[in-house]
Amino acid sequence: MYQALYRKYRPIDFNSVVGQDSIIKTLKNSIINHNFSHAYMFFGPRGTGKTTISKIFARNINCSSPIDGIACHKCDSCKASFSKNCVDIIEIDAASNNGVDEIRDLKNKITLVPSELKYKVYIIDEVHMLSIGAFNALLKTLEEPPEHAIFILATTDPQKVPETIISRCQCFSFKRISDNVIKNRLKYVCNEENILIEDDVLNNIAMLADGGLRDALGSLDKLTSYTKDRITIDDFTEVNGIVSDSDICLLIKDILSGNIQNVLKNINDFNSNGKNLIQIMVQLLNYSRNLLVDYYISNKNIDFSLDHLQELANIINEKMFDIKKSGNTKIYIELLLLKFINTNIFNKKSLKNEIVEDNNISDNVSKKNDISDESLKIKEKEVENNITTDMNFENNDNSDKYFIEEEKSGNTIPKILNIDEIMKIRVNNTMALANKGLLKLELANFEKLREYTFDQEIGYLVCSLLDAKLRTVSPENIIISFEFDSNVKQNLLNIEMITEVYNKITNSNKNIAIISDEEWDKVKNDYITNLKNNIKYDVLPEPELIFEELANNDIIVSSAAVELFGDIVEID
Repeated sequence: MYQALYRKYRPIDFNSVVGQDSIIKTLKNSIINHNFSHAYMFFGPRGTGKTTISKIFARNINCSSPIDGIACHKCDSCKASFSKNCVDIIEIDAASNNGVDEIRDLKNKITLVPSELKYKVYIIDEVHMLSIGAFNALLKTLEEPPEHAIFILATTDPQKVPETIISRCQCFSFKRISDNVIKNRLKYVCNEENILIEDDVLNNIAMLADGGLRDALGSLDKLTSYTKDRITIDDFTEVNGIVSDSDICLLIKDILSGNIQNVLKNINDFNSNGKNLIQIMVQLLNYSRNLLVDYYISNKNIDFSLDHLQELANIINEKMFDIKKSGNTKIYIELLLLKFINTNIFNKKSLKNEIVEDNNISDNVSKKNDISDESLKIKEKEVENNITTDMNFENNDNSDKYFIEEEKSGNTIPKILNIDEIMKIRVNNTMALANKGLLKLELANFEKLREYTFDQEIGYLVCSLLDAKLRTVSPENIIISFEFDSNVKQNLLNIEMITEVYNKITNSNKNIAIISDEEWDKVKNDYITNLKNNIKYDVLPEPELIFEELANNDIIVSSAAVELFGDIVEID
């Protein structure tokens, strides 16, 4: 019967384990010095060797005569521990045995002495899946186990394990295995199995495995089933639902040139052809990262705007978790890329057009003075910092779209000095009058925003709102939260524009409080605590907005004008 590669090449001793050198050294020394803990916790990403090392460690501590911390494989204990019928090394899957009854049964059996070995070792895999009751039942046993019992807890999600359990274990953090180590292991397996494979395929398997050697071996196994001939990069892309580097390069070019039509067409074609859009976004991120690394380390030229490329990589990296968890991955990716293009590419284009128009005030000016790169940068900063306060919407007779009036020259939005105080008061007042019925209605209002995501005038503001989570609602206020503080700060700068867009689209009159997800967790926990203690929230009066006084920028404007248009400009 055929045996999967990850099972066939699973390490049987510490010497054959790769990628976890510091952990292996520590465990070997504990065996050499006979200095065992009664409980261990192994945590880290999947496929990095937690269960494998648990089994090896269980066999090694039971060996009668280990050599440098490694089992001899010859003594009776080693023969017994390697037997499939060994009853003293017990592996428990917590995902399917997560109840109190299973743990109580374990407690009853743990008092029995080992049948064949010196120590009875319990390996509890995916321990974070245990219920709270099961953890409580396990707690006392972990604190005072019999001398012949050792626990090894393995998990990919240590945050879900109670601190009381973790504090009673000796913890080891398993790291992701590097691409080079994975590639070398794959080469070894290919040589052993006489598998012909291109070097680029090994590189891509290692990268796609994301530090998990088991995933890499599984991918290699799948490729050997796909073809018996030499495995090529085309075979790899076809089997894994990804695209070639040339396709990724073209996609990046379309994104950074603002070619929305091609971007949407490519995403639709990838999806129609059964490609894995999540993996394509991972490819896009890795390709962008490699371009940036080559630019900064090897001084290689790139054909794109450096700022735009960095921003694209940053946005994809920030949103990768949301992409993976999205209900409709295709739509989420389309909206994400459209938002990026609208807020980064088109804004820059309109900025350059404005500069060109300013430069063509008269034929004489345009002929006598070319705007230098340095002056373009000054003008760009001025335009970016001058955001209009006149944000009026018109209802077009031919459509339901809303449009923001064009920016008026010289208008600026001054900074709101007391914005933090206002947000705190809005959060307090929302919690004081929070209503679940209103929350359901407001969630329906949020869905109305999706109709305006492609609007060239307000699409970027709508996408910002859709990036947030609607937390709770009162008759006058709503609380929304963003995952990152940077998103909070950015949207607070546009709070008045966002509020007006939201109220116009939803036909409501709400004040918006913007906070981070972390702040929301604290607000929610405080609310629950106060509710239990019968502490009520008082509705506080919201203060007037206090704006920062704009300094006289005549000198700056004058110097910029001279630099832009030369000595033909007269300054009074």
